[in-house]
Amino acid sequence: MHRTRTQFDTISLIGMPGVGKSTVGVILAKLIGLEFTDTDLSIQTREQRTLQEIVDNDGHLRLREIEEVVLLSVPLAGRVVATGGSVIYSEAIMQRLRAAGPVVYLRADIATLKSRVATNPDRGIASDAGQTFEDIFAERTPLYEKYAGYVVDANSGSADAVAGMIVQELHA
Repeated sequence: MHRTRTQFDTISLIGMPGVGKSTVGVILAKLIGLEFTDTDLSIQTREQRTLQEIVDNDGHLRLREIEEVVLLSVPLAGRVVATGGSVIYSEAIMQRLRAAGPVVYLRADIATLKSRVATNPDRGIASDAGQTFEDIFAERTPLYEKYAGYVVDANSGSADAVAGMIVQELHA
């Protein structure tokens, strides 16, 4: 594939855990010639522990607080940014991401998401322990839709295909 530069300096990816934000983000960054940032990794590096360890030791609300601090300070310019699934709970983060460039919601059906998350049960999903994955999906979907400038179906092919669809959407 050849690189194609988009008119955007920052592209942010939002969506449920398991949708492929990190995988698609790396490919997208290569396609359009931007750097790639995975904010979950930024959080883990800052905290020197995994997301799951943060949730287990400090709770899901503390993870969201840390996520907000990180996402309000991490450089956005010249990057594709893969965000954590709970980023949509912070109005401040979402305003910053939207001001920097397009926000792309990677959407997938719940069966696909559940099968992907089942392969990595220690993902550190920032949610109340009493919530099922279905509860989280139902709670977050309207927020993803609210903040999305673009919606791309992440069920519709490989990560390469999804990244290609994002490029097409942004050039449309």
